[in-house]
Amino acid sequence: MMRKSLNTVFRRLSDVRRIPVVERDVVTPDGGVLALASYGNAHADGNHRVLVVGGAFITALIYRPFAQSLAVRLGKEWGVDVYDRRGRGGSTEQPSYYNLDLEISDLATMMRATGARNLFGHSLGGSVVLNAVQSFTGHGTASPKTVPGGKAAFGDSFEDPTLIPAKLAVYDAALNIDGSLDSGWLTQVQSAAADGKWHHAVAHVQRDMKTLPTLSKVPEPILAALVLLTRPTPFGKRIKTLLPTGVGELSAALTEEDHAEDFASLPEGTRFMAGSLSPEYFRVTAQRLHTVVSGSTYEESPKLWHGAVPAAMKELIDDIAEYFTEQPAGQSTK
Repeated sequence: MMRKSLNTVFRRLSDVRRIPVVERDVVTPDGGVLALASYGNAHADGNHRVLVVGGAFITALIYRPFAQSLAVRLGKEWGVDVYDRRGRGGSTEQPSYYNLDLEISDLATMMRATGARNLFGHSLGGSVVLNAVQSFTGHGTASPKTVPGGKAAFGDSFEDPTLIPAKLAVYDAALNIDGSLDSGWLTQVQSAAADGKWHHAVAHVQRDMKTLPTLSKVPEPILAALVLLTRPTPFGKRIKTLLPTGVGELSAALTEEDHAEDFASLPEGTRFMAGSLSPEYFRVTAQRLHTVVSGSTYEESPKLWHGAVPAAMKELIDDIAEYFTEQPAGQSTK
């Protein structure tokens, strides 16, 4: 039995390593560049493509194991696309006019570029995805007019039935739904970042978002000192580099409180996922959204935490793949 299990693991790892990747740049309406990595079948049609939108402080490269494993699990007909959002990896830095409207414009641009008909968002990427799709249905408040070149590309609004995905799933979506997340700590993060105290800013994020439960219990001065010790490491260098980007997107996504009813027009079959070991507000947010979105499903992943997506946990990948491959698209209901 053990030998059979080990053979299965080694075979899966071998399949993942053989997954091809195609990298290219996509130009946005405002003249920016987004770095795109596509895994699996490069010629997959839109119905067999999943576009992954990642979270804050994480690059597309860190999602590579997840994208490769998901492509293997979905099958040879499928492709998985991951792009670097603004201010990370090979993409353009966040401009002075950065806001959630720009994130939605970028996502719409990537959907058109890849043809993907399936969306998956993790953490802050989940916020981008949900706000974008709500806008595609014509019920969002975002406007392409705030983005240079946006009106020429999308018209007076982001409403576009062709961009409404066939399947939509999010894991630990980072939204402030009806006060599910106290965002008062953001001012401390912004102040610390503005003063160049990057380690204090990171400490506040870790303590208040509680994505790593153990670190969230450490007093802020001690945690800041520990973060500072990571400065010469790859982790420390990455976090310090991505801090301005992270502060900008956290502020854009979490400062204002959203209401669950604002997302009631999301498509039937939307899957809200949360880890049982993730901070409670992720589960509360997912449950509140599930309650108002007709035909949606809520799934709590046992023994999985917030970082289970980039960690490419097999149980989570299996659940996500089964959701995207099940037929018909709206089969699961509340």
